[in-house]
Amino acid sequence: MANKSGKIWGQTELVEANGSLEFHRIETKRGGVCSKHLHSFKWNGFFVESGKLLIRVWQNDYGLVDETILGPGDWTKVRPGVMHQFECLEDAVAFEVYWAELNANDIVRETVGYTSNITIDDDHNVVDNLTVKPSISITDTQPTWAPNKL
Repeated sequence: MANKSGKIWGQTELVEANGSLEFHRIETKRGGVCSKHLHSFKWNGFFVESGKLLIRVWQNDYGLVDETILGPGDWTKVRPGVMHQFECLEDAVAFEVYWAELNANDIVRETVGYTSNITIDDDHNVVDNLTVKPSISITDTQPTWAPNKL
């Protein structure tokens, strides 16, 4: 069941939310403008299905505002920590996606990797140096079993 919320600029419908992302369908009315805001940790992506949206992004590293006009089939994204807003230039249907970026260096090691003294036999069984594998010793009269260290 969808979770719809009315906004001054139109409405938003939460389609999916989980620990990795949020996915919203938004309907905007011409002239509607969302709040100027930022997300501390999540990316904000916009994909327009119909109509036109203007996406404003206030750049932190230089004192300018980037403006991108999106039409049907267009996509843009805004990185975390950056002020942004959208303005509806035409009635529009768009999809808004939020996600957190995984940090490829997100690992804390307590030990370092190493090689152990494990051996794999011909039958793909794990054996160690203390395992004894029977072998056949043939004498003149009858076979006897004798341990054979690997």
